[in-house]
Amino acid sequence: MLKFLKNIGFLLYRIWFYLLVALPMLIFSPLLLLTTLSEKTYRQFYWLARNIWAKFILFGMGMLPKIKWQQHLEEHNNYMLVANHTSMLDIMLMLYVSKNPFVFVGKAELAKIPVFGFFYKRVCILVDRSNAKSRAAVYKAVQGRLSQGLSICIFPEGGVPEKEVRLDTFKDGAFRMAIRHNIPIVPMVFYDCKKRLPWEVFGGSPGILRVQIFPFRATDQLSVEDTNIIKNEIRALMLTEIN
Repeated sequence: MLKFLKNIGFLLYRIWFYLLVALPMLIFSPLLLLTTLSEKTYRQFYWLARNIWAKFILFGMGMLPKIKWQQHLEEHNNYMLVANHTSMLDIMLMLYVSKNPFVFVGKAELAKIPVFGFFYKRVCILVDRSNAKSRAAVYKAVQGRLSQGLSICIFPEGGVPEKEVRLDTFKDGAFRMAIRHNIPIVPMVFYDCKKRLPWEVFGGSPGILRVQIFPFRATDQLSVEDTNIIKNEIRALMLTEIN
């Protein structure tokens, strides 16, 4: 009986999360539509996404981000933001972390999610990893966004790993792009997202969301041939922290 009641609580908590995701999008849909009509208004969209949507969800779920910076983002610089990927909360938490506007590079299939997917495909750089042309087009899209003064965010695992995997192997994309476009890589670890909102329906709880931002990795002295070196170095750093 106790387990049954506990599962009902988990289910209600999950339904509450989806309501918090959808409600701001529906309420502010006119503003969101206006700010996604052109790339020129992306900064206004980002302000809404960060200061209303993400915070509404995090605080509404009873979650309090606690961020430890070893190096801070500078306002007018471009960065490649990378973090471990364990939960749907990662998107909202990344928005909360960075005042600097950035663009997500993410899986094209997420555009199929009702409500969320409609705006996702309008403001993110979508990639179909099974399609070589799609992967190649991402580099051009990233260059365009960087030229507008925006940063880029990629979860280098390429998706959420299986439950028992602490940190999956990294794809090359984020690191190769950072080197090609000569932008610093900002490694960070999200410690608590899997615990607070796992992919399994029957789990989750309010609480602290700890984030560690590590010293940035410069790429101005690197070539594309160094992709594996910097990729493995950053993964080793993050894996040590997660363990």
